[in-house]
Amino acid sequence: MTFEGFKWSPALILFLTLGAFLAAGLFNRIRGGSEYYPVSGGTTGVVGAGASIASNWMSAASLLGIAGIFYLQGYFALAYVIGWTGGYVLLLILLAGQLRRFGKFTAPEFVEERYDSPAARLLSAIIAIIISLIYCVAQYKGIGLIFSWIFGFDYTQSLLLGAVVVMTYIVLAGTLGANRNQKFHYTVLILFFIVPLMFIAAKMDFFWLVPQFGYGTALQELSGHTRGAFTQPFAHAGVLQWCALAFTLMVGTAGLPHVLSRFYTAPNLRDARWSVLWGIFFIGLLYWSAPAYAIFARIWQARRGIVPDAETARQTADIVVIMAGEWVGLPLWLTGIIATAAIAAAFSTVTGLLITGAGAFSYDIYFRLLNPNASQSQCVKVAKGATLVMALVVVLLAVNPPGLIAEITAVAFALAGNTLFPVFVLGIWWDRTNKYGAIAGMLTGIMVTFSAFFLPQIIPALEGILHPTSSAFFGVPLVFGVMIGVSLLTPPPPERIRRFLVEKVHTP
Repeated sequence: MTFEGFKWSPALILFLTLGAFLAAGLFNRIRGGSEYYPVSGGTTGVVGAGASIASNWMSAASLLGIAGIFYLQGYFALAYVIGWTGGYVLLLILLAGQLRRFGKFTAPEFVEERYDSPAARLLSAIIAIIISLIYCVAQYKGIGLIFSWIFGFDYTQSLLLGAVVVMTYIVLAGTLGANRNQKFHYTVLILFFIVPLMFIAAKMDFFWLVPQFGYGTALQELSGHTRGAFTQPFAHAGVLQWCALAFTLMVGTAGLPHVLSRFYTAPNLRDARWSVLWGIFFIGLLYWSAPAYAIFARIWQARRGIVPDAETARQTADIVVIMAGEWVGLPLWLTGIIATAAIAAAFSTVTGLLITGAGAFSYDIYFRLLNPNASQSQCVKVAKGATLVMALVVVLLAVNPPGLIAEITAVAFALAGNTLFPVFVLGIWWDRTNKYGAIAGMLTGIMVTFSAFFLPQIIPALEGILHPTSSAFFGVPLVFGVMIGVSLLTPPPPERIRRFLVEKVHTP
Protein backbone atom coordinates (compact mmCIF):
# COMPACT_ATOMS: atom_id res chain seq x y z
CA MET A 1 0.00 0.00 0.00
CA THR A 2 1.40 3.41 -0.99
CA PHE A 3 0.24 6.71 0.51
CA GLU A 4 0.55 10.07 -1.16
CA GLY A 5 2.10 13.20 0.27
CA PHE A 6 4.38 14.15 3.11
CA LYS A 7 2.47 14.75 6.37
CA TRP A 8 4.21 17.45 8.37
CA SER A 9 2.43 17.23 11.71
CA PRO A 10 2.69 13.42 12.08
CA ALA A 11 6.36 13.61 11.05
CA LEU A 12 7.04 16.32 13.62
CA ILE A 13 5.27 14.34 16.37
CA LEU A 14 7.20 11.22 15.40
CA PHE A 15 10.63 12.84 15.51
CA LEU A 16 9.88 14.77 18.71
CA THR A 17 8.82 11.51 20.34
CA LEU A 18 11.87 9.65 19.08
CA GLY A 19 14.01 12.52 20.34
CA ALA A 20 12.38 12.20 23.76
CA PHE A 21 13.07 8.45 23.71
CA LEU A 22 16.68 9.12 22.82
CA ALA A 23 17.08 11.73 25.56
CA ALA A 24 15.53 9.41 28.15
CA GLY A 25 17.67 6.50 26.96
CA LEU A 26 20.86 8.52 27.22
CA PHE A 27 19.86 9.86 30.64
CA ASN A 28 19.12 6.39 32.02
CA ARG A 29 22.02 4.59 30.40
CA ILE A 30 23.96 2.46 32.87
CA ARG A 31 27.66 1.98 32.36
CA GLY A 32 29.76 -0.94 33.42
CA GLY A 33 27.76 -3.91 32.13
CA SER A 34 27.60 -5.90 28.95
CA GLU A 35 25.65 -3.91 26.40
CA TYR A 36 24.18 -6.98 24.80
CA TYR A 37 23.06 -8.76 27.95
CA PRO A 38 20.49 -7.15 30.26
CA VAL A 39 22.09 -8.60 33.37
CA SER A 40 23.46 -5.61 35.21
CA GLY A 41 22.21 -2.36 36.54
CA GLY A 42 19.67 -1.36 39.16
CA THR A 43 16.12 -2.40 39.72
CA THR A 44 13.11 -0.40 38.63
CA GLY A 45 10.50 -1.91 40.99
CA VAL A 46 7.73 -4.36 40.14
CA VAL A 47 5.47 -1.73 38.55
CA GLY A 48 8.31 -0.42 36.42
CA ALA A 49 9.32 -3.97 35.56
CA GLY A 50 5.73 -4.73 34.56
CA ALA A 51 5.69 -1.67 32.30
CA SER A 52 9.00 -2.79 30.80
CA ILE A 53 7.56 -6.26 30.17
CA ALA A 54 4.55 -4.67 28.49
CA SER A 55 6.72 -2.38 26.38
CA ASN A 56 8.97 -5.28 25.42
CA TRP A 57 5.86 -7.24 24.52
CA MET A 58 3.64 -4.63 22.87
CA SER A 59 4.76 -4.65 19.30
CA ALA A 60 3.49 -3.86 15.84
CA ALA A 61 1.70 -7.21 16.08
CA SER A 62 -0.13 -6.09 19.22
CA LEU A 63 -1.01 -2.58 18.10
CA LEU A 64 -1.43 -2.95 14.34
CA GLY A 65 -1.75 -6.71 13.89
CA ILE A 66 -4.49 -7.37 16.47
CA ALA A 67 -6.67 -4.62 15.03
CA GLY A 68 -6.03 -5.95 11.53
CA ILE A 69 -7.06 -9.49 12.40
CA PHE A 70 -10.22 -8.24 14.14
CA TYR A 71 -10.98 -6.11 11.08
CA LEU A 72 -10.78 -9.18 8.86
CA GLN A 73 -12.06 -12.03 11.01
CA GLY A 74 -13.92 -10.61 13.99
CA TYR A 75 -14.45 -13.18 16.76
CA PHE A 76 -11.71 -15.49 15.48
CA ALA A 77 -9.13 -12.83 16.39
CA LEU A 78 -9.91 -13.36 20.08
CA ALA A 79 -7.62 -16.38 19.81
CA TYR A 80 -4.72 -13.94 19.46
CA VAL A 81 -5.74 -11.93 22.52
CA ILE A 82 -6.38 -15.00 24.68
CA GLY A 83 -3.22 -16.72 23.51
CA TRP A 84 -0.91 -13.75 24.00
CA THR A 85 -2.29 -12.78 27.42
CA GLY A 86 -2.91 -16.33 28.61
CA GLY A 87 0.70 -17.14 27.89
CA TYR A 88 1.75 -14.83 30.70
CA VAL A 89 -0.54 -16.67 33.10
CA LEU A 90 1.09 -19.91 31.98
CA LEU A 91 4.49 -18.33 32.46
CA LEU A 92 3.56 -17.11 35.92
CA ILE A 93 2.36 -20.55 37.04
CA LEU A 94 4.97 -22.80 35.45
CA LEU A 95 8.20 -20.90 34.98
CA ALA A 96 8.66 -17.39 36.38
CA GLY A 97 9.59 -18.21 39.96
CA GLN A 98 11.57 -21.33 39.09
CA LEU A 99 13.60 -19.55 36.44
CA ARG A 100 14.46 -16.85 38.92
CA ARG A 101 15.67 -19.47 41.41
CA PHE A 102 17.73 -21.21 38.75
CA GLY A 103 19.84 -18.07 38.44
CA LYS A 104 20.82 -18.00 34.76
CA PHE A 105 20.43 -14.91 32.62
CA THR A 106 19.55 -16.12 29.11
CA ALA A 107 17.73 -19.05 27.54
CA PRO A 108 20.93 -20.67 26.14
CA GLU A 109 22.65 -20.32 29.53
CA PHE A 110 19.76 -22.08 31.21
CA VAL A 111 19.77 -24.86 28.60
CA GLU A 112 23.50 -25.56 28.97
CA GLU A 113 23.45 -25.47 32.77
CA ARG A 114 20.32 -27.59 33.10
CA TYR A 115 21.20 -30.17 30.48
CA ASP A 116 25.00 -30.05 30.85
CA SER A 117 25.40 -29.77 27.09
CA PRO A 118 27.17 -27.13 24.96
CA ALA A 119 25.47 -28.68 21.91
CA ALA A 120 22.03 -28.05 23.41
CA ARG A 121 23.09 -24.50 24.20
CA LEU A 122 24.20 -23.94 20.59
CA LEU A 123 20.92 -25.27 19.25
CA SER A 124 18.86 -23.09 21.60
CA ALA A 125 20.93 -20.04 20.60
CA ILE A 126 20.26 -20.72 16.91
CA ILE A 127 16.55 -21.07 17.67
CA ALA A 128 16.60 -17.76 19.57
CA ILE A 129 18.18 -16.03 16.57
CA ILE A 130 15.62 -17.48 14.14
CA ILE A 131 12.76 -16.43 16.41
CA SER A 132 14.17 -12.92 16.59
CA LEU A 133 14.50 -12.69 12.80
CA ILE A 134 10.92 -13.87 12.13
CA TYR A 135 9.51 -11.61 14.82
CA CYS A 136 11.47 -8.63 13.50
CA VAL A 137 10.10 -9.13 9.99
CA ALA A 138 6.61 -8.41 11.33
CA GLN A 139 7.85 -5.33 13.20
CA TYR A 140 9.65 -3.96 10.16
CA LYS A 141 6.55 -4.45 8.03
CA GLY A 142 4.64 -2.28 10.50
CA ILE A 143 7.40 0.33 10.51
CA GLY A 144 7.45 0.38 6.71
CA LEU A 145 3.68 0.86 6.49
CA ILE A 146 3.63 3.69 9.05
CA PHE A 147 6.61 5.46 7.50
CA SER A 148 4.94 5.14 4.11
CA TRP A 149 1.80 6.83 5.45
CA ILE A 150 3.78 9.64 7.08
CA PHE A 151 6.37 10.38 4.40
CA GLY A 152 4.50 9.41 1.25
CA PHE A 153 7.23 7.07 -0.03
CA ASP A 154 6.47 3.64 -1.41
CA TYR A 155 6.68 0.71 0.98
CA THR A 156 10.23 -0.39 0.14
CA GLN A 157 11.69 3.09 0.49
CA SER A 158 9.84 3.57 3.77
CA LEU A 159 11.10 0.21 5.01
CA LEU A 160 14.71 1.22 4.34
CA LEU A 161 14.20 4.58 6.05
CA GLY A 162 12.65 2.87 9.05
CA ALA A 163 15.53 0.42 9.30
CA VAL A 164 18.04 3.28 9.34
CA VAL A 165 16.09 5.09 12.08
CA VAL A 166 15.86 1.92 14.20
CA MET A 167 19.60 1.24 13.97
CA THR A 168 20.43 4.88 14.66
CA TYR A 169 18.30 4.80 17.78
CA ILE A 170 19.97 1.64 19.09
CA VAL A 171 23.46 2.94 18.38
CA LEU A 172 22.91 6.37 19.93
CA ALA A 173 20.87 5.39 22.96
CA GLY A 174 22.81 2.25 23.78
CA THR A 175 21.05 -1.01 24.45
CA LEU A 176 21.06 -0.75 28.21
CA GLY A 177 19.58 2.70 28.00
CA ALA A 178 17.01 1.38 25.55
CA ASN A 179 16.04 -1.42 27.90
CA ARG A 180 15.51 0.90 30.86
CA ASN A 181 13.77 3.34 28.57
CA GLN A 182 10.94 0.86 28.00
CA LYS A 183 8.80 2.22 30.84
CA PHE A 184 8.75 5.56 29.05
CA HIS A 185 8.02 3.73 25.79
CA TYR A 186 5.00 2.07 27.33
CA THR A 187 3.63 5.29 28.86
CA VAL A 188 3.83 7.09 25.53
CA LEU A 189 2.41 4.11 23.67
CA ILE A 190 -0.67 3.62 25.85
CA LEU A 191 -1.55 7.33 26.00
CA PHE A 192 -1.01 7.81 22.26
CA PHE A 193 -3.17 4.78 21.55
CA ILE A 194 -6.10 5.31 23.89
CA VAL A 195 -6.59 9.09 23.67
CA PRO A 196 -7.26 9.10 19.87
CA LEU A 197 -9.59 6.13 20.39
CA MET A 198 -11.66 8.32 22.71
CA PHE A 199 -12.01 10.91 19.96
CA ILE A 200 -12.95 8.23 17.40
CA ALA A 201 -15.66 6.88 19.74
CA ALA A 202 -17.02 10.39 20.28
CA LYS A 203 -17.05 11.09 16.53
CA MET A 204 -19.11 7.93 15.98
CA ASP A 205 -21.51 8.69 18.86
CA PHE A 206 -20.39 5.88 21.14
CA PHE A 207 -19.47 6.19 24.81
CA TRP A 208 -16.13 7.95 24.59
CA LEU A 209 -14.96 8.40 28.18
CA VAL A 210 -14.06 4.71 28.36
CA PRO A 211 -14.21 3.77 24.67
CA GLN A 212 -13.68 0.08 25.44
CA PHE A 213 -17.20 0.09 26.93
CA GLY A 214 -18.54 1.87 23.85
CA TYR A 215 -16.96 -0.95 21.87
CA GLY A 216 -19.61 -3.32 23.27
CA THR A 217 -22.43 -1.20 21.84
CA ALA A 218 -20.51 -0.97 18.59
CA LEU A 219 -20.37 -4.76 18.35
CA GLN A 220 -24.15 -4.92 18.60
CA GLU A 221 -24.51 -2.43 15.77
CA LEU A 222 -21.93 -4.21 13.64
CA SER A 223 -23.70 -7.52 14.15
CA GLY A 224 -26.82 -5.99 12.65
CA HIS A 225 -24.92 -4.60 9.67
CA THR A 226 -23.08 -7.86 8.91
CA ARG A 227 -25.64 -10.43 10.10
CA GLY A 228 -23.21 -11.70 12.72
CA ALA A 229 -20.29 -12.35 10.38
CA PHE A 230 -17.86 -10.63 12.76
CA THR A 231 -19.49 -11.41 16.10
CA GLN A 232 -20.70 -15.00 15.88
CA PRO A 233 -18.20 -17.59 17.15
CA PHE A 234 -16.35 -19.57 14.51
CA ALA A 235 -17.86 -17.79 11.53
CA HIS A 236 -14.40 -17.67 9.92
CA ALA A 237 -12.89 -20.92 11.22
CA GLY A 238 -13.80 -23.99 13.25
CA VAL A 239 -13.36 -24.70 16.94
CA LEU A 240 -10.23 -26.79 16.35
CA GLN A 241 -8.49 -24.03 14.38
CA TRP A 242 -9.41 -21.45 17.03
CA CYS A 243 -8.16 -23.60 19.92
CA ALA A 244 -4.99 -24.57 18.06
CA LEU A 245 -4.11 -20.93 17.41
CA ALA A 246 -4.82 -19.84 21.00
CA PHE A 247 -2.79 -22.75 22.40
CA THR A 248 0.15 -22.06 20.08
CA LEU A 249 0.31 -18.39 20.99
CA MET A 250 0.03 -19.25 24.68
CA VAL A 251 2.94 -21.71 24.79
CA GLY A 252 4.89 -19.52 22.39
CA THR A 253 4.56 -16.56 24.74
CA ALA A 254 5.89 -18.66 27.61
CA GLY A 255 8.85 -19.73 25.46
CA LEU A 256 10.00 -16.43 23.92
CA PRO A 257 13.66 -15.77 24.83
CA HIS A 258 13.37 -11.98 25.08
CA VAL A 259 10.34 -12.33 27.37
CA LEU A 260 11.92 -15.00 29.57
CA SER A 261 15.01 -12.86 30.16
CA ARG A 262 12.87 -10.47 32.21
CA PHE A 263 12.47 -13.11 34.90
CA TYR A 264 16.09 -14.25 35.01
CA THR A 265 17.10 -10.76 36.10
CA ALA A 266 14.38 -9.96 38.65
CA PRO A 267 16.01 -9.20 42.00
CA ASN A 268 13.99 -11.84 43.85
CA LEU A 269 11.22 -14.40 43.45
CA ARG A 270 8.46 -12.11 44.68
CA ASP A 271 9.44 -9.40 42.20
CA ALA A 272 9.54 -11.93 39.36
CA ARG A 273 5.93 -12.94 40.03
CA TRP A 274 4.59 -9.43 40.64
CA SER A 275 6.35 -8.19 37.50
CA VAL A 276 4.35 -10.73 35.50
CA LEU A 277 1.08 -9.62 37.10
CA TRP A 278 1.74 -5.96 36.41
CA GLY A 279 2.84 -6.86 32.90
CA ILE A 280 -0.46 -8.65 32.27
CA PHE A 281 -2.36 -5.60 33.52
CA PHE A 282 -0.45 -3.16 31.29
CA ILE A 283 -0.73 -5.46 28.29
CA GLY A 284 -4.45 -5.86 28.89
CA LEU A 285 -4.98 -2.11 28.62
CA LEU A 286 -3.81 -2.16 25.04
CA TYR A 287 -5.48 -5.44 24.09
CA TRP A 288 -8.74 -4.02 25.43
CA SER A 289 -8.39 -1.13 23.01
CA ALA A 290 -7.00 -2.55 19.76
CA PRO A 291 -10.18 -4.42 18.71
CA ALA A 292 -12.20 -1.23 19.14
CA TYR A 293 -10.25 0.44 16.33
CA ALA A 294 -11.12 -2.41 13.97
CA ILE A 295 -14.81 -2.49 14.89
CA PHE A 296 -15.19 1.30 14.64
CA ALA A 297 -13.57 1.14 11.18
CA ARG A 298 -15.96 -1.62 10.09
CA ILE A 299 -18.98 0.31 11.37
CA TRP A 300 -17.86 3.46 9.56
CA GLN A 301 -17.76 1.47 6.33
CA ALA A 302 -21.05 -0.30 7.02
CA ARG A 303 -22.88 2.96 7.70
CA ARG A 304 -21.84 4.15 4.25
CA GLY A 305 -22.59 0.90 2.49
CA ILE A 306 -18.91 0.18 1.79
CA VAL A 307 -18.15 -3.52 1.43
CA PRO A 308 -14.46 -3.92 0.54
CA ASP A 309 -13.45 -6.97 -1.46
CA ALA A 310 -11.21 -9.55 0.21
CA GLU A 311 -7.95 -8.26 -1.28
CA THR A 312 -8.65 -4.62 -0.47
CA ALA A 313 -9.62 -5.53 3.09
CA ARG A 314 -6.43 -7.55 3.52
CA GLN A 315 -4.29 -4.66 2.28
CA THR A 316 -6.06 -2.31 4.67
CA ALA A 317 -5.96 -4.58 7.71
CA ASP A 318 -2.43 -3.89 8.97
CA ILE A 319 -2.96 -0.13 8.78
CA VAL A 320 -6.59 -0.04 9.89
CA VAL A 321 -5.84 1.85 13.13
CA ILE A 322 -4.57 4.73 10.97
CA MET A 323 -7.42 4.41 8.50
CA ALA A 324 -9.98 4.51 11.32
CA GLY A 325 -8.65 7.91 12.37
CA GLU A 326 -8.67 9.24 8.81
CA TRP A 327 -12.11 7.86 7.97
CA VAL A 328 -13.90 9.40 10.94
CA GLY A 329 -12.22 12.74 10.31
CA LEU A 330 -9.73 13.10 13.16
CA PRO A 331 -7.30 16.02 12.82
CA LEU A 332 -4.12 14.93 11.06
CA TRP A 333 -1.98 15.53 14.14
CA LEU A 334 -4.22 13.26 16.22
CA THR A 335 -4.00 10.48 13.66
CA GLY A 336 -0.26 11.09 13.70
CA ILE A 337 -0.28 10.30 17.41
CA ILE A 338 -1.72 6.86 16.60
CA ALA A 339 1.04 6.36 14.03
CA THR A 340 3.67 7.35 16.58
CA ALA A 341 2.25 4.82 19.05
CA ALA A 342 2.69 2.12 16.41
CA ILE A 343 6.30 3.17 15.86
CA ALA A 344 6.93 3.20 19.63
CA ALA A 345 5.57 -0.34 19.91
CA ALA A 346 7.65 -1.62 17.01
CA PHE A 347 10.84 0.13 18.15
CA SER A 348 10.74 -1.22 21.70
CA THR A 349 10.18 -4.78 20.48
CA VAL A 350 12.81 -4.62 17.75
CA THR A 351 15.32 -3.36 20.31
CA GLY A 352 14.68 -6.33 22.59
CA LEU A 353 14.74 -8.81 19.71
CA LEU A 354 17.98 -7.54 18.22
CA ILE A 355 19.64 -7.54 21.63
CA THR A 356 18.52 -11.13 22.22
CA GLY A 357 19.62 -12.35 18.81
CA ALA A 358 22.93 -10.49 18.81
CA GLY A 359 23.68 -11.60 22.36
CA ALA A 360 22.98 -15.22 21.46
CA PHE A 361 25.41 -15.01 18.57
CA SER A 362 28.20 -13.06 20.28
CA TYR A 363 28.26 -15.00 23.53
CA ASP A 364 26.64 -18.40 22.94
CA ILE A 365 28.20 -19.02 19.54
CA TYR A 366 31.24 -16.74 19.11
CA PHE A 367 32.59 -16.74 22.67
CA ARG A 368 31.53 -20.23 23.73
CA LEU A 369 32.49 -22.06 20.54
CA LEU A 370 34.59 -20.00 18.16
CA ASN A 371 36.84 -17.86 20.38
CA PRO A 372 36.75 -18.81 24.09
CA ASN A 373 39.58 -16.36 24.79
CA ALA A 374 37.66 -13.36 23.46
CA SER A 375 37.55 -10.30 25.69
CA GLN A 376 34.41 -8.45 26.77
CA SER A 377 35.07 -5.70 24.25
CA GLN A 378 35.50 -8.23 21.44
CA CYS A 379 32.18 -9.85 22.31
CA VAL A 380 30.47 -6.45 22.27
CA LYS A 381 31.96 -5.67 18.85
CA VAL A 382 30.76 -9.01 17.52
CA ALA A 383 27.31 -8.36 18.99
CA LYS A 384 27.12 -4.97 17.30
CA GLY A 385 28.13 -6.52 14.00
CA ALA A 386 25.56 -9.27 14.49
CA THR A 387 22.91 -6.64 15.16
CA LEU A 388 23.68 -4.96 11.84
CA VAL A 389 23.69 -8.25 9.93
CA MET A 390 20.40 -9.33 11.50
CA ALA A 391 18.83 -5.96 10.66
CA LEU A 392 19.90 -6.31 7.01
CA VAL A 393 18.52 -9.85 6.81
CA VAL A 394 15.22 -8.70 8.29
CA VAL A 395 14.95 -5.83 5.80
CA LEU A 396 15.48 -8.24 2.89
CA LEU A 397 12.77 -10.55 4.22
CA ALA A 398 10.39 -7.68 4.98
CA VAL A 399 10.56 -6.25 1.44
CA ASN A 400 8.05 -8.90 0.42
CA PRO A 401 6.38 -9.93 3.70
CA PRO A 402 4.74 -13.37 3.56
CA GLY A 403 1.57 -12.43 5.45
CA LEU A 404 -0.19 -10.09 7.81
CA ILE A 405 1.77 -8.70 10.74
CA ALA A 406 -0.06 -10.90 13.26
CA GLU A 407 0.37 -14.00 11.09
CA ILE A 408 4.13 -13.52 10.70
CA THR A 409 4.48 -12.99 14.43
CA ALA A 410 2.45 -16.12 15.17
CA VAL A 411 5.02 -18.23 13.27
CA ALA A 412 7.75 -16.99 15.63
CA PHE A 413 5.53 -17.99 18.55
CA ALA A 414 4.93 -21.40 17.03
CA LEU A 415 8.69 -21.98 16.82
CA ALA A 416 9.21 -20.86 20.43
CA GLY A 417 6.33 -23.03 21.60
CA ASN A 418 7.50 -26.09 19.70
CA THR A 419 11.11 -25.87 20.88
CA LEU A 420 11.96 -23.79 23.95
CA PHE A 421 8.73 -24.17 25.90
CA PRO A 422 8.96 -27.98 26.30
CA VAL A 423 12.69 -27.73 27.06
CA PHE A 424 11.98 -25.25 29.85
CA VAL A 425 8.95 -26.99 31.32
CA LEU A 426 10.46 -30.48 31.44
CA GLY A 427 13.83 -29.04 32.43
CA ILE A 428 12.24 -27.41 35.46
CA TRP A 429 9.69 -30.00 36.48
CA TRP A 430 11.12 -33.43 35.51
CA ASP A 431 14.63 -34.06 36.72
CA ARG A 432 15.01 -37.16 34.53
CA THR A 433 15.05 -35.06 31.35
CA ASN A 434 18.54 -35.20 29.84
CA LYS A 435 20.52 -33.53 27.09
CA TYR A 436 19.64 -36.18 24.52
CA GLY A 437 15.94 -35.60 25.10
CA ALA A 438 16.38 -31.83 24.96
CA ILE A 439 18.29 -31.91 21.66
CA ALA A 440 15.87 -34.42 20.10
CA GLY A 441 12.92 -32.32 21.29
CA MET A 442 14.24 -29.06 19.86
CA LEU A 443 15.05 -30.69 16.51
CA THR A 444 11.56 -32.21 16.40
CA GLY A 445 10.03 -28.84 17.21
CA ILE A 446 11.93 -27.17 14.37
CA MET A 447 10.74 -29.83 11.92
CA VAL A 448 7.11 -29.53 13.03
CA THR A 449 7.18 -25.72 12.77
CA PHE A 450 8.52 -25.53 9.24
CA SER A 451 6.83 -28.66 7.89
CA ALA A 452 3.53 -26.89 8.55
CA PHE A 453 4.29 -24.70 5.52
CA PHE A 454 4.34 -27.56 3.03
CA LEU A 455 3.10 -30.80 4.64
CA PRO A 456 -0.62 -29.97 4.23
CA GLN A 457 0.01 -29.60 0.49
CA ILE A 458 1.52 -33.09 0.39
CA ILE A 459 -1.07 -34.67 2.71
CA PRO A 460 -4.46 -33.08 1.91
CA ALA A 461 -5.98 -34.51 5.10
CA LEU A 462 -3.89 -32.03 7.09
CA GLU A 463 -5.32 -29.03 5.24
CA GLY A 464 -7.05 -26.79 7.74
CA ILE A 465 -5.63 -28.80 10.66
CA LEU A 466 -1.87 -28.18 10.57
CA HIS A 467 -1.14 -24.50 9.98
CA PRO A 468 2.11 -22.50 10.38
CA THR A 469 0.49 -20.14 12.89
CA SER A 470 -0.95 -22.90 15.06
CA SER A 471 1.41 -25.87 14.69
CA ALA A 472 2.25 -26.05 18.41
CA PHE A 473 -1.18 -27.55 19.10
CA PHE A 474 0.22 -30.76 17.64
CA GLY A 475 3.91 -30.02 17.97
CA VAL A 476 4.12 -29.48 21.75
CA PRO A 477 2.58 -32.86 22.72
CA LEU A 478 4.81 -34.54 20.13
CA VAL A 479 7.93 -32.80 21.44
CA PHE A 480 7.03 -33.67 25.03
CA GLY A 481 6.66 -37.30 23.97
CA VAL A 482 9.99 -37.31 22.11
CA MET A 483 11.83 -35.69 25.03
CA ILE A 484 10.38 -38.12 27.55
CA GLY A 485 10.98 -41.18 25.37
CA VAL A 486 14.56 -40.28 24.43
CA SER A 487 15.40 -39.32 28.03
CA LEU A 488 14.14 -42.67 29.35
CA LEU A 489 16.14 -44.58 26.74
CA THR A 490 19.41 -42.76 27.47
CA PRO A 491 21.50 -42.15 30.63
CA PRO A 492 20.04 -39.78 33.24
CA PRO A 493 21.46 -36.30 33.78
CA PRO A 494 24.22 -35.78 36.35
CA GLU A 495 23.17 -36.22 39.98
CA ARG A 496 24.31 -32.69 40.87
CA ILE A 497 21.73 -31.23 38.47
CA ARG A 498 18.92 -33.35 39.88
CA ARG A 499 19.91 -32.39 43.42
CA PHE A 500 20.07 -28.70 42.45
CA LEU A 501 16.52 -28.84 41.08
CA VAL A 502 15.20 -30.35 44.29
CA GLU A 503 17.15 -28.19 46.74
CA LYS A 504 17.23 -24.82 44.97
CA VAL A 505 14.61 -24.62 42.22
CA HIS A 506 11.63 -26.43 43.73
CA THR A 507 12.15 -25.39 47.33
CA PRO A 508 10.46 -22.05 48.19
